[in-house]
This record gives sequence, structure tokens and C-alpha cells, in this order.
Amino acid sequence: MLKIIKWEVIEKYKKYWQRKESVLVGGCFNIFHYGHLKFLQQAKKQGECLIISLESDEFIKKNKMREAIHNQRQRAEILSSLEIVDFVIMLPYFSSDKEYYNLVKKIKPSVIAVTEGDRYLTNKKKQAEMIGSKVKIVSRLLRDFSSKKIINILKSEFDI
Repeated sequence: MLKIIKWEVIEKYKKYWQRKESVLVGGCFNIFHYGHLKFLQQAKKQGECLIISLESDEFIKKNKMREAIHNQRQRAEILSSLEIVDFVIMLPYFSSDKEYYNLVKKIKPSVIAVTEGDRYLTNKKKQAEMIGSKVKIVSRLLRDFSSKKIINILKSEFDI
């Protein structure tokens, strides 16, 4: 079964998670690291079907102020290779809260899983409430593991 789904055809695939306890997570996963793995493992424990909404390269460029290390397709392939991941939805660039609300309405997850200190927690709670879902904090932020930190180490190590 196809695990990587383009946003434009999401309606075709909803049947695979509609009758299951589905868990939605989102992110860039620019450089996949240990913190990502622990987060996804804990998120998967919240339901039967783990769905990742994967941000676009444009999102990384505009919101993280850097180029993507791996393009969105490469990141989707890395994530989809994990046994715990059921689906990866490749998002176009979303520039408004309304688009994320639409995402949640289309997927209708049972749970939206987040990391402690998620800066969008208030919005995610509103989104979950809108569809009768819940938000669960499934892991703490592992400060030693971040794409930004890894990039900075590589830059200083290799004089990039």
C-alpha cells in the first residue's frame, strides 16, 4: 500500500484511517534524528494509524530561514520507511491557520500528538475541539537533538 500521499489526492486515501484510532503529527523532519524517532514512537502509541503531515521545502525556507537539507520527497521516503509510520502527507506551502484547520477537518484524526512546548498548541487544541478530537503531549522536547543544532555542528566542524 502506498504510504506517501500528495495533498491534492488525500480524499482517495481517507478510507484507510477513517475507522481507526488515527494520530496526526506534523513537522519538517529536515534532518531525521533521535528526538524525531522518540516523538514518533510515542505518538504511535496513541492510536492505530500514525499520519505525518510533512511540511514543504518552501515552509522550511520561509519559516526556518534555511534551505531544506533533504527535499520534501526525500524526507517523505525516509519517514515512510519507518514501520511505525502509516502515512506521510506531502503538504503544499500553507501560509495561514485556515489551511491547517482544513487539514485537520479533512483527516479527522482521533488524536493530534505534539511535543511539550509546541508553539502552536493553542491552535491545535482549537482544531481538535472543532472535530471532537483531542491533543496529547506525547514527549518532551529533547534539546540536544534538533535539526538546527545538527546543522550548526556540521557547519562548524566542516567550516561550511
